Amino acid sequence: MRDAPSTICIALDYLSRSGIFGKRTDPVEARGVAGYYQIMEIGKHGLWFFLDGMTAPQSAEFARKVEKLGYSALWIPEAVGREPFAHSGYLAAKTDKLIFATGIANIWARDPITMSAASKTVGELSGGRFVLGIGVSHKPLVLNLRGHSYDKPYSYMKEYVPKLKSAIYRAPAPKEEVPIVIAALHPKMLAFAAAETHGTHTYFVPPEHTKQVREAIGPKPWICAAQAVILENDATKARAAARTYMKTYVPRLPNYTNNLKNLGWKDEDFANGCSDALVDAIVAWGSETKIRDRIDAHLKAGATHVCILPVKVDSESLPDERAMEALAPK
Repeated sequence: MRDAPSTICIALDYLSRSGIFGKRTDPVEARGVAGYYQIMEIGKHGLWFFLDGMTAPQSAEFARKVEKLGYSALWIPEAVGREPFAHSGYLAAKTDKLIFATGIANIWARDPITMSAASKTVGELSGGRFVLGIGVSHKPLVLNLRGHSYDKPYSYMKEYVPKLKSAIYRAPAPKEEVPIVIAALHPKMLAFAAAETHGTHTYFVPPEHTKQVREAIGPKPWICAAQAVILENDATKARAAARTYMKTYVPRLPNYTNNLKNLGWKDEDFANGCSDALVDAIVAWGSETKIRDRIDAHLKAGATHVCILPVKVDSESLPDERAMEALAPK
Protein backbone atom coordinates (compact mmCIF):
# COMPACT_ATOMS: atom_id res chain seq x y z
CA MET A 1 0.00 0.00 0.00
CA ARG A 2 1.30 3.44 -0.92
CA ASP A 3 1.66 5.73 2.12
CA ALA A 4 0.30 9.26 2.20
CA PRO A 5 3.64 11.11 1.81
CA SER A 6 4.57 9.19 -1.34
CA THR A 7 1.11 9.82 -2.80
CA ILE A 8 1.53 13.52 -2.15
CA CYS A 9 4.94 13.41 -3.82
CA ILE A 10 3.42 11.79 -6.91
CA ALA A 11 0.75 14.48 -7.04
CA LEU A 12 3.34 17.24 -6.71
CA ASP A 13 5.46 15.64 -9.42
CA TYR A 14 2.40 15.53 -11.68
CA LEU A 15 1.73 19.21 -11.07
CA SER A 16 5.33 20.00 -11.88
CA ARG A 17 5.43 17.93 -15.06
CA SER A 18 2.12 19.30 -16.33
CA GLY A 19 3.13 22.90 -15.78
CA ILE A 20 0.42 23.45 -13.15
CA PHE A 21 3.06 23.79 -10.45
CA GLY A 22 6.80 24.41 -10.91
CA LYS A 23 8.74 24.80 -14.13
CA ARG A 24 8.92 21.33 -15.74
CA THR A 25 6.98 21.22 -18.98
CA ASP A 26 7.76 17.77 -20.41
CA PRO A 27 4.63 15.86 -21.48
CA VAL A 28 2.66 13.88 -18.92
CA GLU A 29 1.87 10.28 -19.83
CA ALA A 30 -1.79 9.89 -18.91
CA ARG A 31 -2.70 6.69 -20.71
CA GLY A 32 -0.71 4.16 -18.74
CA VAL A 33 1.31 1.40 -20.41
CA ALA A 34 1.70 2.07 -24.13
CA GLY A 35 -0.26 -0.33 -26.28
CA TYR A 36 -2.35 -1.65 -23.41
CA TYR A 37 -5.66 -0.14 -24.42
CA GLN A 38 -7.96 -1.68 -26.99
CA ILE A 39 -10.59 0.07 -29.11
CA MET A 40 -14.20 -0.29 -28.00
CA GLU A 41 -16.98 -1.23 -30.39
CA ILE A 42 -20.09 0.53 -29.12
CA GLY A 43 -22.52 -1.25 -31.44
CA LYS A 44 -25.46 0.25 -33.32
CA HIS A 45 -28.33 -0.11 -30.86
CA GLY A 46 -28.60 1.11 -27.30
CA LEU A 47 -31.12 2.28 -24.75
CA TRP A 48 -31.34 5.58 -22.82
CA PHE A 49 -33.58 6.20 -19.85
CA PHE A 50 -33.78 7.66 -16.35
CA LEU A 51 -33.89 4.63 -14.06
CA ASP A 52 -34.69 6.58 -10.91
CA GLY A 53 -38.25 5.26 -10.88
CA MET A 54 -36.83 1.83 -10.02
CA THR A 55 -35.16 0.49 -6.92
CA ALA A 56 -31.52 -0.46 -7.32
CA PRO A 57 -32.29 -4.22 -7.61
CA GLN A 58 -35.02 -3.45 -10.16
CA SER A 59 -32.57 -1.37 -12.20
CA ALA A 60 -30.12 -4.30 -12.18
CA GLU A 61 -32.86 -6.63 -13.40
CA PHE A 62 -33.70 -4.09 -16.10
CA ALA A 63 -30.05 -3.85 -17.20
CA ARG A 64 -29.84 -7.62 -17.48
CA LYS A 65 -32.94 -7.58 -19.69
CA VAL A 66 -31.44 -4.86 -21.89
CA GLU A 67 -28.36 -7.04 -22.27
CA LYS A 68 -30.34 -10.21 -22.97
CA LEU A 69 -32.36 -8.45 -25.68
CA GLY A 70 -29.16 -7.63 -27.55
CA TYR A 71 -28.77 -3.90 -27.00
CA SER A 72 -25.10 -3.01 -26.82
CA ALA A 73 -25.25 -0.04 -24.44
CA LEU A 74 -27.34 1.44 -21.64
CA TRP A 75 -27.10 5.22 -21.30
CA ILE A 76 -27.54 6.65 -17.82
CA PRO A 77 -28.42 10.34 -17.57
CA GLU A 78 -27.69 12.68 -14.68
CA ALA A 79 -30.07 15.20 -13.16
CA VAL A 80 -31.24 15.09 -9.55
CA GLY A 81 -31.41 11.34 -9.02
CA ARG A 82 -28.75 8.67 -8.65
CA GLU A 83 -25.07 9.47 -9.14
CA PRO A 84 -24.38 7.95 -12.58
CA PHE A 85 -20.86 6.59 -11.98
CA ALA A 86 -21.83 4.78 -8.81
CA HIS A 87 -24.92 3.42 -10.50
CA SER A 88 -22.96 2.33 -13.58
CA GLY A 89 -20.45 0.47 -11.42
CA TYR A 90 -23.27 -1.29 -9.60
CA LEU A 91 -24.99 -2.30 -12.84
CA ALA A 92 -21.75 -3.41 -14.45
CA ALA A 93 -21.27 -5.88 -11.59
CA LYS A 94 -24.70 -7.35 -12.40
CA THR A 95 -24.12 -7.79 -16.14
CA ASP A 96 -21.59 -9.46 -18.43
CA LYS A 97 -21.20 -7.58 -21.69
CA LEU A 98 -23.48 -4.54 -21.66
CA ILE A 99 -21.70 -1.20 -22.11
CA PHE A 100 -22.67 1.63 -19.78
CA ALA A 101 -22.50 5.27 -20.80
CA THR A 102 -23.23 8.53 -19.04
CA GLY A 103 -25.70 10.52 -21.03
CA ILE A 104 -24.42 12.90 -19.83
CA ALA A 105 -22.23 13.65 -16.81
CA ASN A 106 -22.31 17.36 -15.98
CA ILE A 107 -18.86 18.98 -16.23
CA TRP A 108 -19.85 21.73 -13.76
CA ALA A 109 -20.47 19.09 -11.09
CA ARG A 110 -16.93 17.58 -11.13
CA ASP A 111 -13.47 18.96 -11.74
CA PRO A 112 -11.51 17.19 -14.51
CA ILE A 113 -9.43 15.03 -12.14
CA THR A 114 -12.58 13.79 -10.38
CA MET A 115 -14.32 13.10 -13.69
CA SER A 116 -11.29 11.23 -14.99
CA ALA A 117 -10.97 9.15 -11.82
CA ALA A 118 -14.68 8.29 -11.83
CA SER A 119 -14.64 7.17 -15.46
CA LYS A 120 -11.46 5.13 -15.12
CA THR A 121 -12.76 3.50 -11.94
CA VAL A 122 -15.94 2.37 -13.70
CA GLY A 123 -13.89 1.41 -16.74
CA GLU A 124 -11.78 -0.90 -14.59
CA LEU A 125 -14.69 -2.30 -12.56
CA SER A 126 -16.69 -3.06 -15.71
CA GLY A 127 -13.85 -4.71 -17.59
CA GLY A 128 -13.73 -1.96 -20.19
CA ARG A 129 -17.49 -1.52 -20.63
CA PHE A 130 -17.85 2.20 -20.07
CA VAL A 131 -18.25 5.33 -22.20
CA LEU A 132 -17.87 8.77 -20.64
CA GLY A 133 -20.46 11.13 -22.02
CA ILE A 134 -19.97 14.69 -20.79
CA GLY A 135 -21.71 17.97 -21.43
CA VAL A 136 -22.28 21.54 -20.32
CA SER A 137 -25.90 20.77 -19.40
CA HIS A 138 -28.25 23.77 -19.30
CA LYS A 139 -28.24 27.11 -17.52
CA PRO A 140 -31.34 26.41 -15.37
CA LEU A 141 -29.79 23.17 -14.11
CA VAL A 142 -26.32 24.62 -13.57
CA LEU A 143 -26.94 28.16 -12.33
CA ASN A 144 -30.41 27.99 -10.81
CA LEU A 145 -30.25 24.47 -9.36
CA ARG A 146 -26.57 23.90 -8.55
CA GLY A 147 -25.56 27.50 -8.03
CA HIS A 148 -22.57 27.28 -10.39
CA SER A 149 -21.57 29.90 -12.92
CA TYR A 150 -22.70 29.17 -16.48
CA ASP A 151 -20.50 31.76 -18.17
CA LYS A 152 -19.10 30.78 -21.57
CA PRO A 153 -19.94 27.05 -21.51
CA TYR A 154 -18.13 26.37 -24.81
CA SER A 155 -14.93 28.00 -23.55
CA TYR A 156 -15.21 26.08 -20.30
CA MET A 157 -15.52 22.78 -22.20
CA LYS A 158 -12.46 23.66 -24.30
CA GLU A 159 -10.45 24.21 -21.13
CA TYR A 160 -11.94 21.18 -19.37
CA VAL A 161 -11.25 18.40 -21.90
CA PRO A 162 -7.44 18.72 -22.07
CA LYS A 163 -7.30 18.63 -18.28
CA LEU A 164 -9.60 15.62 -18.24
CA LYS A 165 -7.49 13.73 -20.76
CA SER A 166 -4.21 14.45 -18.97
CA ALA A 167 -5.44 14.04 -15.40
CA ILE A 168 -3.23 12.19 -12.94
CA TYR A 169 -4.46 8.66 -12.15
CA ARG A 170 -2.39 6.29 -10.04
CA ALA A 171 -4.53 3.15 -9.92
CA PRO A 172 -4.83 0.09 -12.20
CA ALA A 173 -5.85 1.20 -15.66
CA PRO A 174 -9.13 0.00 -17.18
CA LYS A 175 -9.04 -2.80 -19.73
CA GLU A 176 -9.81 -0.35 -22.51
CA GLU A 177 -9.32 3.36 -22.86
CA VAL A 178 -12.54 5.00 -21.74
CA PRO A 179 -14.02 6.69 -24.82
CA ILE A 180 -15.21 10.25 -24.33
CA VAL A 181 -18.14 11.77 -26.19
CA ILE A 182 -19.48 15.29 -25.78
CA ALA A 183 -23.13 16.27 -25.82
CA ALA A 184 -23.28 18.70 -28.70
CA LEU A 185 -25.86 20.23 -30.99
CA HIS A 186 -24.31 23.37 -32.46
CA PRO A 187 -21.40 23.62 -34.94
CA LYS A 188 -18.61 24.84 -32.62
CA MET A 189 -19.17 22.22 -29.96
CA LEU A 190 -19.65 19.50 -32.58
CA ALA A 191 -16.36 20.42 -34.25
CA PHE A 192 -14.59 20.40 -30.90
CA ALA A 193 -16.09 17.02 -29.96
CA ALA A 194 -14.97 15.54 -33.27
CA ALA A 195 -11.45 16.92 -32.97
CA GLU A 196 -10.75 16.17 -29.31
CA THR A 197 -12.85 13.12 -28.34
CA HIS A 198 -14.40 10.00 -29.81
CA GLY A 199 -17.37 12.02 -31.01
CA THR A 200 -20.73 13.33 -29.89
CA HIS A 201 -23.90 12.31 -28.12
CA THR A 202 -26.87 14.11 -29.69
CA TYR A 203 -30.29 14.34 -28.07
CA PHE A 204 -33.72 15.59 -29.05
CA VAL A 205 -32.89 15.68 -32.74
CA PRO A 206 -34.43 14.35 -35.96
CA PRO A 207 -32.44 12.39 -38.58
CA GLU A 208 -31.96 15.63 -40.55
CA HIS A 209 -29.72 16.86 -37.77
CA THR A 210 -27.78 13.60 -37.77
CA LYS A 211 -27.16 14.02 -41.49
CA GLN A 212 -25.90 17.58 -41.02
CA VAL A 213 -23.60 16.50 -38.21
CA ARG A 214 -22.08 13.66 -40.23
CA GLU A 215 -21.45 15.98 -43.15
CA ALA A 216 -19.82 18.50 -40.81
CA ILE A 217 -17.55 16.24 -38.73
CA GLY A 218 -16.56 13.63 -41.30
CA PRO A 219 -16.78 9.83 -41.34
CA LYS A 220 -14.72 8.80 -38.30
CA PRO A 221 -16.08 10.39 -35.08
CA TRP A 222 -18.93 8.67 -33.31
CA ILE A 223 -22.43 10.09 -33.51
CA CYS A 224 -24.47 8.53 -30.71
CA ALA A 225 -27.98 9.79 -31.37
CA ALA A 226 -30.85 9.44 -28.89
CA GLN A 227 -34.34 8.80 -30.27
CA ALA A 228 -37.52 8.87 -28.18
CA VAL A 229 -40.03 6.21 -29.22
CA ILE A 230 -43.64 5.40 -28.32
CA LEU A 231 -45.09 2.07 -29.42
CA GLU A 232 -48.67 3.30 -29.83
CA ASN A 233 -50.78 3.49 -33.00
CA ASP A 234 -53.44 5.82 -31.60
CA ALA A 235 -52.30 9.30 -32.65
CA THR A 236 -54.08 11.08 -29.81
CA LYS A 237 -52.57 8.88 -27.11
CA ALA A 238 -49.12 8.83 -28.70
CA ARG A 239 -48.89 12.59 -29.19
CA ALA A 240 -50.19 13.27 -25.68
CA ALA A 241 -47.43 11.08 -24.23
CA ALA A 242 -44.90 12.68 -26.58
CA ARG A 243 -45.88 16.17 -25.43
CA THR A 244 -45.54 15.14 -21.80
CA TYR A 245 -42.00 13.97 -22.58
CA MET A 246 -41.12 17.03 -24.68
CA LYS A 247 -42.33 19.69 -22.23
CA THR A 248 -39.22 19.13 -20.11
CA TYR A 249 -37.05 20.30 -22.99
CA VAL A 250 -38.87 22.80 -25.22
CA PRO A 251 -39.33 25.65 -25.04
CA ARG A 252 -37.95 25.49 -21.48
CA LEU A 253 -34.32 24.78 -22.42
CA PRO A 254 -32.91 27.21 -25.02
CA ASN A 255 -30.20 24.83 -26.30
CA TYR A 256 -32.81 22.46 -27.74
CA THR A 257 -35.19 25.16 -28.89
CA ASN A 258 -32.48 27.10 -30.71
CA ASN A 259 -31.11 23.98 -32.35
CA LEU A 260 -34.53 23.11 -33.74
CA LYS A 261 -35.02 26.68 -34.94
CA ASN A 262 -31.73 26.36 -36.79
CA LEU A 263 -33.26 23.35 -38.55
CA GLY A 264 -36.14 25.52 -39.74
CA TRP A 265 -38.80 25.18 -37.04
CA LYS A 266 -40.71 28.38 -36.24
CA ASP A 267 -41.84 30.01 -33.00
CA GLU A 268 -45.39 28.81 -33.59
CA ASP A 269 -44.18 25.20 -33.63
CA PHE A 270 -43.25 25.52 -29.95
CA ALA A 271 -46.55 27.03 -28.82
CA ASN A 272 -49.28 25.14 -26.95
CA GLY A 273 -47.31 21.95 -26.41
CA CYS A 274 -45.66 22.04 -29.85
CA SER A 275 -47.17 21.45 -33.27
CA ASP A 276 -48.07 17.95 -34.39
CA ALA A 277 -45.35 18.20 -37.02
CA LEU A 278 -42.65 18.98 -34.45
CA VAL A 279 -43.92 16.27 -32.10
CA ASP A 280 -43.75 13.74 -34.91
CA ALA A 281 -40.26 14.87 -35.88
CA ILE A 282 -38.84 14.44 -32.37
CA VAL A 283 -40.72 11.38 -31.14
CA ALA A 284 -41.08 8.29 -33.31
CA TRP A 285 -44.47 6.76 -32.57
CA GLY A 286 -46.69 4.17 -34.17
CA SER A 287 -46.02 0.59 -35.20
CA GLU A 288 -42.79 -1.33 -34.69
CA THR A 289 -42.09 -0.98 -38.42
CA LYS A 290 -42.61 2.78 -38.38
CA ILE A 291 -40.33 3.24 -35.39
CA ARG A 292 -37.63 0.97 -36.83
CA ASP A 293 -37.74 3.11 -39.97
CA ARG A 294 -36.89 6.17 -37.84
CA ILE A 295 -34.00 4.37 -36.15
CA ASP A 296 -32.74 3.27 -39.56
CA ALA A 297 -33.08 6.85 -40.82
CA HIS A 298 -30.58 8.00 -38.17
CA LEU A 299 -28.20 5.18 -39.10
CA LYS A 300 -28.49 5.92 -42.81
CA ALA A 301 -27.91 9.61 -42.07
CA GLY A 302 -24.60 8.72 -40.45
CA ALA A 303 -25.26 7.79 -36.84
CA THR A 304 -22.77 5.35 -35.37
CA HIS A 305 -25.16 4.33 -32.63
CA VAL A 306 -28.81 5.03 -31.86
CA CYS A 307 -30.07 4.78 -28.28
CA ILE A 308 -33.84 4.62 -27.97
CA LEU A 309 -35.89 6.18 -25.16
CA PRO A 310 -38.91 3.87 -24.81
CA VAL A 311 -41.53 6.31 -23.50
CA LYS A 312 -44.53 4.72 -21.84
CA VAL A 313 -47.99 6.12 -22.61
CA ASP A 314 -49.23 5.72 -19.04
CA SER A 315 -46.05 6.42 -17.04
CA GLU A 316 -43.41 9.14 -17.08
CA SER A 317 -41.06 7.42 -14.65
CA LEU A 318 -40.73 3.94 -16.14
CA PRO A 319 -39.58 2.79 -19.59
CA ASP A 320 -41.91 0.87 -21.87
CA GLU A 321 -40.45 -2.63 -21.75
CA ARG A 322 -42.95 -3.75 -24.37
CA ALA A 323 -41.40 -1.29 -26.84
CA MET A 324 -37.93 -2.29 -25.70
CA GLU A 325 -38.69 -5.91 -26.54
CA ALA A 326 -40.37 -5.14 -29.86
CA LEU A 327 -37.53 -2.90 -31.05
CA ALA A 328 -34.67 -5.11 -29.91
CA PRO A 329 -31.85 -5.52 -32.43
CA LYS A 330 -32.43 -8.29 -34.96
